[in-house]
Amino acid sequence: MSSQAVDRDTNKPLEPPSEFIVKVQDINDNPPEFLHGPYYARVPEMSNVGTSVMQVTATDADDPTYGNSARLVYSILQGQPYFSVEPQTGIIRTALPNMDREARQEYDVVIQAKDMGGHMGGLSGTTEVKITLTDVNDNPPKFPQSVYSMSVSEDKVPGEEVGRLKAKDPDLGDNGLVNYRLIDGDGLSMFELSTDSETREAVIKLKKSVDFETKRSYTLKVEGSNPHVDPQFLAWGPYKDEATIKISVEDADEPPVFVAPSYTFEVEENAPEGTLVGRVHAKDTDVANNPVRYMIPRYTDVEQFFSVNSEDGMITTTRPLDREAQAWHNISVSATEIGHHQDTKVRVNIKVKDVNDNSPEFATNNEVLMCETVAPGKVIETVSAVDKDEMAHRQHFTFSLAPEVAHNHNFSLKDNRDSTASIFVLRKGFSRLTQDVYNLPIEINDNGFPAMSSTNTLTIRVCSCDSKNTILSCNVEPYVLPAGLSTGALIAILACIVILLAIVVLFVALRRQKKEPLIVFEEEDIRENIITYDDEGGGEEDTEAFDIATLQNPDGANGFLPRKDIKPELQYPIRPGSGRPAANSVDVDDFIKTRIAEADSDPTAPPYDSIQIYGYEGRGSLAGSLSSLESVTTESDLDYDYLQSWGPRFKKLADLYGTKDCSINDGDDGEDS
Repeated sequence: MSSQAVDRDTNKPLEPPSEFIVKVQDINDNPPEFLHGPYYARVPEMSNVGTSVMQVTATDADDPTYGNSARLVYSILQGQPYFSVEPQTGIIRTALPNMDREARQEYDVVIQAKDMGGHMGGLSGTTEVKITLTDVNDNPPKFPQSVYSMSVSEDKVPGEEVGRLKAKDPDLGDNGLVNYRLIDGDGLSMFELSTDSETREAVIKLKKSVDFETKRSYTLKVEGSNPHVDPQFLAWGPYKDEATIKISVEDADEPPVFVAPSYTFEVEENAPEGTLVGRVHAKDTDVANNPVRYMIPRYTDVEQFFSVNSEDGMITTTRPLDREAQAWHNISVSATEIGHHQDTKVRVNIKVKDVNDNSPEFATNNEVLMCETVAPGKVIETVSAVDKDEMAHRQHFTFSLAPEVAHNHNFSLKDNRDSTASIFVLRKGFSRLTQDVYNLPIEINDNGFPAMSSTNTLTIRVCSCDSKNTILSCNVEPYVLPAGLSTGALIAILACIVILLAIVVLFVALRRQKKEPLIVFEEEDIRENIITYDDEGGGEEDTEAFDIATLQNPDGANGFLPRKDIKPELQYPIRPGSGRPAANSVDVDDFIKTRIAEADSDPTAPPYDSIQIYGYEGRGSLAGSLSSLESVTTESDLDYDYLQSWGPRFKKLADLYGTKDCSINDGDDGEDS
């Protein structure tokens, strides 16, 4: 800073400016601070004494250049005797040997920093340090038991679990992994060991089926070891442990067991019913040794060629067998203990031995085509044979002409001694016009035991050929049309098509000639049929204005008038005596009388009155309109006495209109009197 003396009155400087330096002397007024606390540190367990854990540092805001205000000293307030701290550097180190993570894993340490060099009157600050011991492989695996007992039933199948065991290792992660293996015991061939990847348990499984009757107990020795061993702690080993497993076999009710896994028998074909094929045998392996019964499941021998004796297992035939139909029969035989439901099955293969019981025959039955100009001595065909029976070693077919053609002058046969024969031509001059087909019977012998022979006919057809012996025609339909339909079949198909077309044309012509009906039916009312037509004529005297056919019920055209108000159960044809006016007749009275008679004699009519309405009205009609019952209230001079003659169906109308007239007449007579 600077200062200067001035005259108070004149305000003029009395001396030049002077500069002063003011120095502030520091005092210890700031305590040390740990800016990054709390701290976290890790150190391996079993570390040597003095192993560095971490370094902590505190800061002090006081002047480090003046006195001891900023000179810090570190000390440990909490965490002894496990850890220590260097006073000057703040480095934390282990203070005890063999600190075991499995005994204690975490430690809370409090570190203090004090200024003034740690002397009295200094200020201090603290921080917390959490120290965790990390794991090392310092513990070997250990089985909780030295001997384990397990059991397995003899009916268990290989692969099933027998039991589990686990060695304990307090280490973590890879340090605590344990591998297991079987190292000794009489059950090494019967059992196997695997490790459960989730639970890290040793799993004992059945490797082979055990039998209570054969061996009732087994012993295994299992070893558990660490795969990752720390060389620093090898001297603490060995890092493995052993345990003994005693496995007892439990008795179970087992099905019978066949002495052989499968059976193969032979039987000759055509052997008579009851021929012995072979014997199967099963036994009860349980201690009880119950008797065994045998049977053949029908689904393995559907046609029931064989039967088995239920007590001794003898298999016999039920009928003669044919090797050519079925050379092998594969059946099953089941065995069951008496009083038990468990059974076991065994495969039985039965071979049918061949017997020479089939005659040989031509390998093919094709015709031999021969040209008319064939030269004598030419081979026209080489024939061979087949036999359904099995051919023995060195067995072959022999051929010869049948005795009846042995001396013919047309063809000869030569046996080639290789199961074939050649057919030769003996002459020339064949003509298909003279004879187009030759049948040559040939005997074939199979030379078996017993020998079988047959006579087969070789058909030789004479054909016309060109100069190069190319066949031109054999005059045989199958060769002209090797595929497709014959001429007769084609003609029959065409005739059917023509007949169908004629029927269709005739049906169309008849439909065109048929008149359309003049009556339009409205089926909205099932009680009555109202015929509507727009035609008005001159009444009964008019014979040209309308067609009486419009009044006819179309349903009566076939002689039967069905009722509209009911569904008749029986259909009765019209009586031969009942007639119907012609369609063009104008005699309405006869038409109506005919309809009345038909209605009176209708056996399907219900036992109540039914009004039939006829919509006919014309000029000059005496009857008037019958379509409305309101006419009884109108004034009319018409005479309704004729209704009495219309039959019982019109009795209601006759009584109704007749009664009115009578009442009116009686009133008039009264007034006159």
